[in-house]
Amino acid sequence: MTVAAGTAAQPRAARPPAAPMAGGLTPATNSIRLAAEHFAASTLYLVAGAVGLVWIAPELAMGAYPSPHVAGVTHLFTLGWITTTIFGALAQLLPVALGAPIRSTRVGHASFFTFAPGAGLFAAGIASSSIVLEHVGITLVTVGIILEVANIAASLPQAKNRDVTWGAVIIAISFLSSTLVLGVILLHNLHSGFIASARLTTLATHLHVALVGWVLVMIVGVSHRLLPMFLLAHGADTRWTGRALALLAAGVLSLATGLVARVAPATWLGTALIDAGVACFIWQAYSFYRVRVRRKIDVGMRFAMTAIVFLALAAVLGSALLVAGPLHARLATMYIATGLLGGIVLYVVGFFYKIVPLLAWTARFRGRMGKEPVPTVAQLYSAKVAYVQLGLMTLGVALLAGGTGAGAPHVTRCGAVLFLAGVLLFTTQIARVAFGGRS
Repeated sequence: MTVAAGTAAQPRAARPPAAPMAGGLTPATNSIRLAAEHFAASTLYLVAGAVGLVWIAPELAMGAYPSPHVAGVTHLFTLGWITTTIFGALAQLLPVALGAPIRSTRVGHASFFTFAPGAGLFAAGIASSSIVLEHVGITLVTVGIILEVANIAASLPQAKNRDVTWGAVIIAISFLSSTLVLGVILLHNLHSGFIASARLTTLATHLHVALVGWVLVMIVGVSHRLLPMFLLAHGADTRWTGRALALLAAGVLSLATGLVARVAPATWLGTALIDAGVACFIWQAYSFYRVRVRRKIDVGMRFAMTAIVFLALAAVLGSALLVAGPLHARLATMYIATGLLGGIVLYVVGFFYKIVPLLAWTARFRGRMGKEPVPTVAQLYSAKVAYVQLGLMTLGVALLAGGTGAGAPHVTRCGAVLFLAGVLLFTTQIARVAFGGRS
């Protein structure tokens, strides 16, 4: 699902052609609305999460990552922005890249209308310690995830292309189910305290199953298909994706076992496997960038490059945290912020700049081709504004993580404000894509 950047087509046939995607693929028009509603909701959650960062900046500087306020804002990113975006992207990825049409768009919409509001209610409930909001939110989230996972599972057997991307989707939704179970356990513990001293290790397990097992595995699998299309990259050694997926999946399982059972060798082994998996993914991405045909790297792919750097830094910080021990709360918070905000949020933003403009162009202009002048996909947003956004968000993550590590609340808040400024610019870009105008 990539952005076709070219000039407006001249009329050559009575019926206008579809907008081509790199690699000769076109958007799945019957699921554009499903993807669009997910992307609209996820963008609102990104703004809410960025506003929340400014609010919790002093707590981040203290290393209070387990606090209810921090947990609530974190879920705005993980459930609201990232997971909602993935669900929307799968509505296009499954039929377009894997040849597996969504089993039921009605179930997809039902999942959206339960999961999307549930994510917000749950995050608000955690942040405000409201039992009612927590339970209503987690109920809606649970229903939404069950519907989505069932819909994906019913779609995958129809896939014509059962490659590593197909396998990554299966692995990722399995970890998503585990994430949900661990989340329910942690929620119950908030009010009962039944896991007592195991709370922090359970929280660490939940975070890694969610961010590595669900999100990063999905990113690695999807990138295997989309990076070559976005970069027009041909001839790269693609075996590193499978290695990355195997190492990440095994690493999460080993790390989770070590944390829950308090078996140090399993924890160390899991960390080493995850680091190796991240290294394989970075090498695979580098291979695609190195052999690209299109030498100029557009802004979406520069977001992805920047995110990969943050992801590598997060892997280093994770290993350092294991050596230092879990009592180093500021280092733990710095590790999570770098991996989540820098490594994952920026990567997803980069893919947004590739996918959303194409879907908007297809919905609004495909029928006009050959009848009137239409803008190119690249003209739907401003690349200059996107580069300013990239600079603000990159500096914001760096200051936020650095301020957290140094215990400097003013630096941390400054980073959060810069990150928010970048997010607001991004929102204006998405609104421009959705409602009209050209650069």
